[in-house]
Amino acid sequence: MRYQVLARKWRPRKFADVVGQEHVLRALINALDTGRLHHAYLFTGTRGVGKTTLGRILAKSLNCERGLSSTPCGECSSCKEIDEGRFVDLLEVDAASRTKVEDTRDLLENVQYLPSRGRYKVYLIDEVHMLSGHSFNALLKTLEEPPPHVKFVLATTDPQKLPVTILSRCLKFNLKCIPIEQIVGHLQSVLKQEDVPFDAAAIKLVARAANGSMRDALSLVDQAIAYGGGSVRDADIRAMLGTLSRGDVVGLMQSVADQDGVGVLAHVDQFAQHGLDFANVLAEIVSLLHAIALAQLGDKVADAAGVDEPEVRALARTLSAEDVQLFYQIGLLGRRDLPLAPDARAGLEMVMLRMLAFRPASEVAALAVAPVPVPAPTPVPAAPVSKPNSLPVIAPPRREMAATPPSSAPPPAAQTVLPAAVPPALKAEAPTGDVSWEALVRSLPVSGVAKQLAFNSAFAGRNGDTITLIVQQAHAHMASRAVVEKLQAAVQSQLNEPVKINLSVGDSAAETPAKRDAREQSDRMKLAAEAIDADPTVQSLKQTFGAEVDPKSIRIVDT
Repeated sequence: MRYQVLARKWRPRKFADVVGQEHVLRALINALDTGRLHHAYLFTGTRGVGKTTLGRILAKSLNCERGLSSTPCGECSSCKEIDEGRFVDLLEVDAASRTKVEDTRDLLENVQYLPSRGRYKVYLIDEVHMLSGHSFNALLKTLEEPPPHVKFVLATTDPQKLPVTILSRCLKFNLKCIPIEQIVGHLQSVLKQEDVPFDAAAIKLVARAANGSMRDALSLVDQAIAYGGGSVRDADIRAMLGTLSRGDVVGLMQSVADQDGVGVLAHVDQFAQHGLDFANVLAEIVSLLHAIALAQLGDKVADAAGVDEPEVRALARTLSAEDVQLFYQIGLLGRRDLPLAPDARAGLEMVMLRMLAFRPASEVAALAVAPVPVPAPTPVPAAPVSKPNSLPVIAPPRREMAATPPSSAPPPAAQTVLPAAVPPALKAEAPTGDVSWEALVRSLPVSGVAKQLAFNSAFAGRNGDTITLIVQQAHAHMASRAVVEKLQAAVQSQLNEPVKINLSVGDSAAETPAKRDAREQSDRMKLAAEAIDADPTVQSLKQTFGAEVDPKSIRIVDT
C-alpha cells in the first residue's frame, strides 16, 4: 500500500478536528447552523495553519447530502469526493499559477450555471494575492454579487497585497499561529495512533521548530521518523535540526553569570565542533533568558509557563532581573546582526563577550577616553577609631540590632570605609586579621554574582566564627544558597580560618564597597567638571561663542 504523508493523512475532515482556530470555528459553525451564509469568505494566516482545510470543510458543510449543517457526515458521496479532491462543484484554483486576466475570465465563465451535483458551487482560490490587478478587476463584480448558488472562499498568506475593494466584499478571518502546547498535544495524539514511540522533549522541539504551523510540524515528524528509524527521540531531533540541549545553553549562561570568559569561549568551541547552527544557538539562548525571566516572577508563573527545569530556576536565583533583561536585548540584537559578522562563530563569540563586558557601573573602572586634569581631593579627617585598618567588631543578627538603635558614626575616612558602629551593649571580640571589610572584598578570589553580592553587602559585625552581612532588598535576589556558599568559601580562603556568612536583608547605615565606588566616582566627576569649567580656555570659549560643557562627555583617566 502506498505511504501517505502524515500532513495529508491527518488533515482535518471536520471542524472539530481543526486545532488552534477556535475564534474562526465559532463564527463558521454559528453561521452554518443558523443559515446566515455570506457569499465570500477570506482566510488569512501563515502557511500550514488550516486556510484551505477550512475551505474544504466549509464546502462539505454546504454540500453534504444529509443536509446543510456544521457537522457534515463524511460518508456520503459528496463528502468523500471533496475529501479525495474530485468533487465537480468544488473548483480549487492556485492563483500563483493563474495570474493572467484571461485565466480569471475563463474561471468565471461558468459561474452562472447551476452546480452539477451539490447545493452550491464553491470557488476555492488559494494564494489569491498573486492575481494581477486586471484579474482582480475581472473578479470584482462577480465577487460582490454572485449568483445565489455560488460561494467564494479566498485564502492568502499576504492580505496586505489585496485591494481594499476585494477586502470589503469578503468576511475576513485571521487564522493565528498555533500555540506550541496545542501542536505538542496534537502530535502526541497522532504518534500514539500511528504506534510510533517518541520522547516528550523531542515533540516539544518539533513544535518549536514548526513556528506555529501544524503542517510543518507533521512534516518534521515524518522526517524524524525516517531519521530515527521508526521512532522520534530527543537526540535524533537535535541532530536533525542542528539544535543543542537546554543543558548546554544553561552551562554557557552559567559561565556568563560567573564572568568566566574562558568558559564561554570553550562552550562556543564545543558548539562549533558539533557543527551547530550558531543562529539556532542564539535563538536557544534568547529562549532560555525568557524562561529565566518568567521563573524570576515566581513559581506560579514559572509552572504555568512550563519552566520546570531546575537548572533554569537556579540561574533565575543567580542572575539579577536587570542582567536577564540586558542579556535578552543583547541576544536579540545579536540575532539581527549575525549575518553582518565576518563569520557566524565570531558573531556568536562577540555577542557572548558583550554580555560579559556590560556590568553594573559600581564594578566598572573609570573609562579612559581623554586625560582630564583633576585636582587632588581635599583629604577628610579620619574618624577616631581604635584600629582603623582592622575588621570591626561584629554585631549580632539583624533582628537584635533593630532593637538597639545604632550610635551615630562620623563620616568615613578618605581611604577607609568602616561599618556602622557596634552598640556598646554588645560584647566585643578581637577581629581576625588587620583588614577592613572593603579591603577583604577587593581581594576575594571570586567573580560573577558572588562578587556582586560582596560589593553590595554592608559589614554588620562578627560574633565568634560568624560574620554577619546586610544586603538591601534591591540586591536580595543575588543571595541564593549557592552564591552565599561560594562567597563564604572565598572569605575562608582569604582569612585562612573557618567562618560562616550570616546574610540579613535590610537597610544599614554602613557604606557598601559598591556605594563607596559610586560616591567616589561621582565626587571625581564633580571635581573634573569644576576643573574644566574653571579652565581659561573653556571660559574664553563660553564668552566668545556661548559654548556649554556637556557633563556626559567628561571622562576620567586613572594615572
